[in-house]
Amino acid sequence: MPRKQISTGSPMEKTAGYSRAIIDGDWCFISGTTGYDYTTMQMPKDVESQARNCFKTIMQTLEQEDFSLTDIVRVHYYVTSRQNADTLFPVFGEYLGEIRPAATLIICDLLTEEMKIEIEVTAKKLS
Repeated sequence: MPRKQISTGSPMEKTAGYSRAIIDGDWCFISGTTGYDYTTMQMPKDVESQARNCFKTIMQTLEQEDFSLTDIVRVHYYVTSRQNADTLFPVFGEYLGEIRPAATLIICDLLTEEMKIEIEVTAKKLS
């Protein structure tokens, strides 16, 4: 199976040199996903809503290629403040608590101040 690029159609993808996701055989690599609500093109102020929007976008991307949350094997969480951990852990558990992929949480700055979380996942279809 040839490698396939998944695009949102955003001109930023070409400018910055990335794809929303890459499908390579049974693997799906989803780029860091921030908490924008793409129906309103707005970023919620609270980290919990941003995290839920991240998962919504990730799920839509996975489903495009017949993957699901249960296929996720690795997740990286990029969070701007360790104080948000207690708020975020239950959200992570809501989506991935039964799946329990390998995970890393990194405290860092993100591209804009309004961004409080970015989530990147790797998924592999079960054979």
